[in-house]
Amino acid sequence: MRMGANLASSDLLINLDQDNQSIPMEHDLIRAEEACRILDVSAATLYAYVSRGLLESRPGPDHRSRCYRREEVERLALSRRAGRGAAGGAAQSLDRGLPVLQTRISLIRADGPYYRGQSAIEAARAGATLEDVARTLWECGADDPFAPVPNGAWPASIATFAGDAALPPLERAMAAIPLLGLEVRHSFSLSPAVRRDIAALLLRQNAALLIGRATAATPVHRQLAEAWRPGDAGLSELVRSALVLCAEHELNVSAFAARVVASTGAHLHATVCSGLAALSGPRHGGATARAHALIRAGADAIAERWQRGDDLPGFGHALYPRGDPRSAALLTLLRQQHHGRPAMRELDALISHAEDVSGLRPNLDLALAALCHLYALPVMSALVLFATGRLAGWLAHALEQQEQGRLIRPRALYAGAQPDSGLQPV
Repeated sequence: MRMGANLASSDLLINLDQDNQSIPMEHDLIRAEEACRILDVSAATLYAYVSRGLLESRPGPDHRSRCYRREEVERLALSRRAGRGAAGGAAQSLDRGLPVLQTRISLIRADGPYYRGQSAIEAARAGATLEDVARTLWECGADDPFAPVPNGAWPASIATFAGDAALPPLERAMAAIPLLGLEVRHSFSLSPAVRRDIAALLLRQNAALLIGRATAATPVHRQLAEAWRPGDAGLSELVRSALVLCAEHELNVSAFAARVVASTGAHLHATVCSGLAALSGPRHGGATARAHALIRAGADAIAERWQRGDDLPGFGHALYPRGDPRSAALLTLLRQQHHGRPAMRELDALISHAEDVSGLRPNLDLALAALCHLYALPVMSALVLFATGRLAGWLAHALEQQEQGRLIRPRALYAGAQPDSGLQPV
């Protein structure tokens, strides 16, 4: 279902006079007339954008009119202007608009991401592990960088806090990884084989730090599942699938941050830290905690939030207007393992109610939060899953960028006050 596709035809034919009644507006919601002005389109075109999933409409305060979020309208206006000149295209390119650079790592399609041409959804269904996906993303060929057995002992520089459960997982990893880089003799090596060996060790070390355990050769999904619920094979299978689905998603914020750092020639430990830092924000990896809070609040909170103009954490994705296939795949597994249980029925009711109210379907954040909710895991476990899996993608981008040997240095489109010197801009 497209975003907004559940609107009745009468909603789409509502006239501008009704939208412009003198009624108070919430937050950044605007009426149809203002949206048409920003987009420079007719009312009919505006409603066509809604039916095509390019905009979301929300109930107006009088429950008859429709309103629109100014941010989404302005973003669409930028997108429409993107091809009208180099400056306009540059301004749009960093906001889910025009492509910024070429990559052979992943492709995003309506049916989900593809890793080097292989469907991530199918890989998860076929039993692939995070290590399998990493070998694909890093183009390891016949070489297996995960073959060496890691030394489980942490160096003295981080031993005092690497297993400290009182520390937040991401902060523990971000504190330790730069120090681990000092232990690597060939951290600046340009040899592809050496850098893939470092990447494999980093993937294992990051997973161990996120759960406060020692580094091990056991598949990463088993390490996480055993740390949370020892002996639970069902959870282990869900974690495996979740890590594969989280592994890579093109130039998301954290991958782009890691890629920019890698372009400077920094070693892989530095790129991983930049990815973790970007992931920690509430608009990226931190969205899992917000989605978890919405699940805890229950279906009754959905309509109230939407009516206020608030977003629904864990629902909707700009790149998947008809629904996030990664979430659908993981939720299918959850339903298989929790069929008939009250918590699963409540979760399905919440998902159904959210779609009825908003036209939005769950994204990967919601699925990760749901996994943790159904297994009564700490809320941060969803972010641990995300950070553990996505590291494979960050490292793939770092390896590819360093092979290209180019610095990423975009230009800014200046929009401030002009100097009075009379000098022409460079």
